[in-house]
Amino acid sequence: MILSPRGLRAATFNLLQLAMYGHVADLRPMPAEPVGDGPHRSVYRYRPPEGVVPAGPPVLFVPPPGAPARCYDLRRGCSLAEHVVRAGRLSYLLDHGPLRCPDREPDLEEWVSDVLPAAIRAVHRDAGGQPVQLVGWCLGGLLSLLTAAAGPRLPIASAAVIAAPVDTAAARPAAALRPLLGLTRGAEADVLGLMSGGLPRPLAKRASQVAGIDKYMLRPCKILTHLDNADFLAQAEAVDHFTDELSTYPGRTARRIYRTLSRDNALLRGGVQIDGRKVDLGDVRVPVLAIAGRGDALAPVRAVLPLIRLLGGAPQVRFEIATGGHLGVLTGHSARTTTWRHLDRWLDEGTVRHGIRPQRFTVPV
Repeated sequence: MILSPRGLRAATFNLLQLAMYGHVADLRPMPAEPVGDGPHRSVYRYRPPEGVVPAGPPVLFVPPPGAPARCYDLRRGCSLAEHVVRAGRLSYLLDHGPLRCPDREPDLEEWVSDVLPAAIRAVHRDAGGQPVQLVGWCLGGLLSLLTAAAGPRLPIASAAVIAAPVDTAAARPAAALRPLLGLTRGAEADVLGLMSGGLPRPLAKRASQVAGIDKYMLRPCKILTHLDNADFLAQAEAVDHFTDELSTYPGRTARRIYRTLSRDNALLRGGVQIDGRKVDLGDVRVPVLAIAGRGDALAPVRAVLPLIRLLGGAPQVRFEIATGGHLGVLTGHSARTTTWRHLDRWLDEGTVRHGIRPQRFTVPV
């Protein structure tokens, strides 16, 4: 590697920063405060920048069950939450954090019938009665759709789902993931469940690497050839931090949910049983944006594409393909100019549909 004088100065500066501070990435989370009391303490409102008065329908980020909500706020400068908040949208996050009692994690029925509806209603009240725009990644996207289907009277304005593998047969581990099946004794649900933690740290890290989430760490020489690129180094560090955090989250819920959806490919074959009744994606009655990652091994395009057919009752279904793997399509370098732009247009259209009145904050009692 031959660096120009400018590149050599940049590489020297980056190395000095690593030596002095131990990091390049700004991993500070976006400031947020809890909304309400009781069960709604898992809902957080992001604090808008000084001088910004958010307007339009609120946005609620829905992470996969048991996974770090950090996926939406990877690092400053490459954070979807930061991007949406700075665009002047009132934004919220559903974050249960790593539960201390894994055996008491909410299952699929609780998520669809209780957890997510309660969060939607809390945001609806806090935002002055405006309908909520859901943004869900991976299983968080599937749960958002199932909740909209099961609760037609919930105040949902729209749903944007990213890397949501509705066709579980097509989402089965690709060739790149097969080495992990030996470690999990062939349990495909465990492989997808790595996206929601619950694996020992070494296995979680290896799983993330093989899945393409931590591609930077698979190529140390690539790091060396990008020593002059602070943004590249920061992204690699942030992804590594996210991967380490996965191992602190219990993943039993994610594996149970994925096994339920995988049974006879339920979502493609009439829906799933929730509270004694069958919930089908054809019952979704709100506009839906679906985005798939071109390089996603866990939720390939063919696993997300059937949403166009399944969401027959939705007034609008938009399907986009963006660059990136399972995490990269949400918050990678290219996501800024692909996924985020698709989402910006989608949320702008929601503001046109539902009005631009400023948000009103309720005072907790």
